[in-house]
Amino acid sequence: MELTKRNIQISLPVTGEEEWQATKEPLMTGWLTSGPKVAEFEKLFAQRHQVKHAFAVTSATTALHLALVALNIGPGDEVIVPAFTWVSTANVVLYCNATVVFVDVDPITFNIDCNDLKKRITSKTKAIIPVHLFGLCADIDAIKKVAPNIAIVEDGACAAGAAYKGKSAGSLGDIGCFSFHPRKSVTTGEGGMVTTNNDELADLIGMLRNHGASVSEEQRHKGPKPYILPDFNLMGFNYRMTDLQGAVGVVQIKKLDRFIDEREKWAAYYDNELSGISWLRTPQFDKTIYKHGWQSYVTYVDPKTSPINRNDLMEYLQQRGIATRPGTHAVHMLGFYAQKYNILPTDFPGAQAVNDNSMSIPLHNRMSAEDFDYIVTILKSIK
Repeated sequence: MELTKRNIQISLPVTGEEEWQATKEPLMTGWLTSGPKVAEFEKLFAQRHQVKHAFAVTSATTALHLALVALNIGPGDEVIVPAFTWVSTANVVLYCNATVVFVDVDPITFNIDCNDLKKRITSKTKAIIPVHLFGLCADIDAIKKVAPNIAIVEDGACAAGAAYKGKSAGSLGDIGCFSFHPRKSVTTGEGGMVTTNNDELADLIGMLRNHGASVSEEQRHKGPKPYILPDFNLMGFNYRMTDLQGAVGVVQIKKLDRFIDEREKWAAYYDNELSGISWLRTPQFDKTIYKHGWQSYVTYVDPKTSPINRNDLMEYLQQRGIATRPGTHAVHMLGFYAQKYNILPTDFPGAQAVNDNSMSIPLHNRMSAEDFDYIVTILKSIK
């Protein structure tokens, strides 16, 4: 067998005939913008995540932006963001003309380091954005203990279906935000969701995502006087999900638990099979507290004991048909933020370490048992 003929991708969405058929209704009815299919998707998502309100939007980035706008974040305010996350978690703070304050992460869980969080809070801190990275919820109780009166916006981009102490991601803070990018457990192509149990915030978010309109397009068109335009009492945005995406979302959300259960099974297989590799740390968390969403399976390559460094290891695996990626990036090390805030890589040592040494290996629902066996065999062969 020639190793190079393998092509195990880092992630692939599971879509097919059912999703294809679901798009027929909006295409045939002509209701393509946000409408009944989006509403159905929102209802199913809210039920699954134990929240009163869910609003489908164009991405997790726009979800986060709406959350901060709804919380009235603006100039002079500080928002705390983990230094190890996707760049959009920080970008949305700047969209509001507020100040990003980075906090270090725990290199074991990849999530917020609450000891460092204590040092970052000031009188200007208006919100904290804990990231449920790779599908593992942040320790929300510890965050609330450190910051009892500060708004919490959950960045659950990776965490659909995840839970913490029996409570679903998206129901743990003031507002939750999710992604349906193709690398996530369920997908609508692009897309996101905002969740909240706060009625007042829900009213604001519903208007903000639709230009600030006092009623939705569907409400107006199906009402007794569709020719009367709504009032606009605040400035909003066009962040609406389309009904084509909503139709796909309805199908996908019904498969979420099956997808996660399958990923959990193979994550346990990786845990068991890779445990003998001393230089490769597998995900570590308390299974009695956390229900992992398994958006990704992210390892840590110990730079002191690994026979080759992380980047060379990723190249070695790529040559053998196994796609890998760094877990994500340390935002404080990216050129824009390093220059804007005059930050050194060493200012956040936990984030720097996982930036340089984390490695995501394939874990998705289109992989075969042979794929998993092959990856384990190749990793075990590295001496």
